[in-house]
Amino acid sequence: MMSEYWIISAPGDKTCQQTYDTMNNLTSKQHNLCNNYKFHIPDLKVGTLDQLVGLSDDLGKLDTYVEQITRKVANYLGEVLEDQRDKLHENLMANNSPGPPDDSMPCRHHQRIKHLSLRHQRKHQHTHHQNKPQHYHHHHHHHQLPQDLKAELPQYLTRFQWDMAKYPIKQSLRNIADIISKQIGQIDGDLKTKSQAYNNLKGNLQNLEKKKTGSLLTRNLADLVKKEHFILDSEYLTTLLVIVPKVMANDWLTNYEKITDMIVPRSSQLIQEDADYCLFNVTLFKKVAEEFKLHARERKFIVRDFVYNEEELAAGKNEMTKLMTDKKKQFGPLVRWLKVNFSEAFCALIHVKALRVFVESVLRYGLPVNFQAILIEPNKKSVKRLRDVLNQLYGHLDGASAGGAVSSADNVDIPGLGFGQSEYFPYVFYKVNIDMVEQAKV
Repeated sequence: MMSEYWIISAPGDKTCQQTYDTMNNLTSKQHNLCNNYKFHIPDLKVGTLDQLVGLSDDLGKLDTYVEQITRKVANYLGEVLEDQRDKLHENLMANNSPGPPDDSMPCRHHQRIKHLSLRHQRKHQHTHHQNKPQHYHHHHHHHQLPQDLKAELPQYLTRFQWDMAKYPIKQSLRNIADIISKQIGQIDGDLKTKSQAYNNLKGNLQNLEKKKTGSLLTRNLADLVKKEHFILDSEYLTTLLVIVPKVMANDWLTNYEKITDMIVPRSSQLIQEDADYCLFNVTLFKKVAEEFKLHARERKFIVRDFVYNEEELAAGKNEMTKLMTDKKKQFGPLVRWLKVNFSEAFCALIHVKALRVFVESVLRYGLPVNFQAILIEPNKKSVKRLRDVLNQLYGHLDGASAGGAVSSADNVDIPGLGFGQSEYFPYVFYKVNIDMVEQAKV
């Protein structure tokens, strides 16, 4: 399945339908170069030429930003799913809005049903509907998206409907762009906070788990030793834990009593061994402990700092359990949040593409607004052929060159040329890549 789509637009012939049919006949029906879909852009407010030129650049930057955050959310969801990572794709869905409100349904009510993610709109709605807060709350829970509104990303794109509630078309283009920018900024900020908290938890848990494994030199010894391995509560005596290389175990047993004076004879026993080391205890007088450590090290016997303390050991075990419980508790809500906000960000991205197509089309084809936007799903094998057909169809739109293709030297100052658009075509053209988890950064 292709994950790259193109959105193009061309001036309306006698009707926009005619523009679409001509293009569709040549590319899809006769030559099977692609699948085409009408890409519905509502009647947005045009504003002035100056505003459009300024907006053209800013929308390019916004496009890059929104895509970057959408990918960030998708990739983090993959990270959080850990061993269920193969389920990532089925969690990356777009919330298909039910289209414009019925006339029978007042707009405010409609807006209330949509989960609007902008803070001030939330506050706003609260005041409107003070009398039925329970109704409002019911709709507002993020994870109560009705199942049937969920769509896979290709479906969302091919049946794209502008979300009138979130991005009211009575507003100026600049305001709509600002709404999107704020919304994505909010998601980005929340993602930073949430991921930091969750990653800390995960990190602490991993560190504790590491300490349960690994070599006797480094691992936590608490779960290997028992109370009876130690002389406790003695005024003069103390028990040390010593790590001895396995090959020297006999050397230890023969010689440990001679390492310093004041060692309790036959006080050492083997507690645990791994591939390379043995763990022994030894009891001696407190006052020779430091000297013992020193001389033991000279013989390659390593004394581990360890104090047997029941409360601390219990606390350690409890911490592990607590972290595991916390992580389990946070997992569900975090995954839900990521799914909802992936959907928000992805939908915002497609709205940015729609804004760009609108702005570029007006800049290129002039007023009154008369263009047909078309979503193309190119056939992988015939991309070059498709380009040729489109150039033949629309080459004449470019006053500069009848041939259709413009050399890159010419496109320095073409007004309305999208920001970061490396290739120039005589028709308005944008790429949409809906694979949000591939490694290649755009």
